[in-house]
Amino acid sequence: MAQDAFGNEVSRASDATLRGIDDFVTAFLGYEKKATNIIGAADGEPDAVLANTYAGFIWMLLEADGATRMASRYLKRAEAAAGSANERERMILKQLERWIAGDIPAVQAIGDEIVARYPRDLLSVKLHQYFSFNRGDAKNMLRIARAAEAHNLENPYLHGMLAFGYEQMHDLETAEREARLALKLKTKEPWAQHALAHVMLGTGRVAEGVEFLDEASRTWVDLNSFMYTHNWWHKALFHISQGDNAAVFDAYDNHVWGIEPDLPQDQVGAVSLLARMEVAGMDVGNRWEDVADRMKGRAHDTTLPFLTLQYLYGLARAERAEAVELMQAIEDRAARSADWDRVVWREVALPAAKGVVGHARGDYAATVKWLSVANPRMTEIGGSHAQRDLFGQLLLDAHLKLGNWAIARQMLEMRRIWDPDGVPVNAALKLVNERLGAAA
Repeated sequence: MAQDAFGNEVSRASDATLRGIDDFVTAFLGYEKKATNIIGAADGEPDAVLANTYAGFIWMLLEADGATRMASRYLKRAEAAAGSANERERMILKQLERWIAGDIPAVQAIGDEIVARYPRDLLSVKLHQYFSFNRGDAKNMLRIARAAEAHNLENPYLHGMLAFGYEQMHDLETAEREARLALKLKTKEPWAQHALAHVMLGTGRVAEGVEFLDEASRTWVDLNSFMYTHNWWHKALFHISQGDNAAVFDAYDNHVWGIEPDLPQDQVGAVSLLARMEVAGMDVGNRWEDVADRMKGRAHDTTLPFLTLQYLYGLARAERAEAVELMQAIEDRAARSADWDRVVWREVALPAAKGVVGHARGDYAATVKWLSVANPRMTEIGGSHAQRDLFGQLLLDAHLKLGNWAIARQMLEMRRIWDPDGVPVNAALKLVNERLGAAA
């Protein structure tokens, strides 16, 4: 029987289809463009169960309205041919069916069983991490990677997954060790590079982070737009800390925005970076307009709260009517979500939405009111520590704008723990201390 790149059996596939499956499996782990080759492979062999299931996966990974409709076409094909599927493939097919239905807990429960029985199926490990990441569940991200560790000790992708899991669990020493092991096994392992960038950001190693990502960027060839733009986004964060505004604008204009501007992750990366640039005192000109033009179709997109909040900020910051529509969509979602995600939409995403809209519109009192409620629980919306820090920065900026100097000083001193030499942090702290000194 045929096998994929990691030795997992594939029940039915021509040589061409098997190449498409391998392209998807390895490129999903390596964040490469060739993952999309699975669409052609599935279309070329409609009764190849695994190829069509994976084609459904890639549509769902788009994280956008309309994805379920396209994925459902491939689900029907795979279900029609399921009689020839092996046990692992039938489990993966059931995952797609549950994913389309919006039953993420069931998708992850099936994933647990797949990894337990087929620990060489690293795509299933990665997919499980993906869902845990979107739920802010770092513990499960690490657990599922460790469940497959003993069977994949020489696999760089597994160590990259371990590295990010440890980093999100705040075990930075182990995270760095795993990331460096991954990179020793494979120099071009962008997820391990990404995990190491997180470690350096979280330990204030800013100059080292710039040097590391400068070198790593030479390997960012044929990456998908998410991984390419996101690693450049990380590099831009280091440059913001250094006060190197020219390098930040270069990163934004040439590497973060404009690669695939219609894709969700590219859009939220741009929103997030522009917001940070403004908070750091940079004039971003008319850059909000271009991003908002690309996000007009997000007016009802509540696929993931982490994405939705950033669409909302960008649309509101550009003063688009779609921001009003999206705010209403968030309120509706908070009222009708399924049991497993109702709490996060109602108790975290909704107050956060009110807070970010307030900041975008200059209503800083609303920002303080609502982000103070939401921020202690922002882990629940998904995303990484570094990504969610946007909301902390917006809250801090609102306190500064309102002249809440004592609160702002406390927040800035906390930030200095992991960004001791940060130019914007220390400039703001100097201002705060001057104001408090004058008041005294």
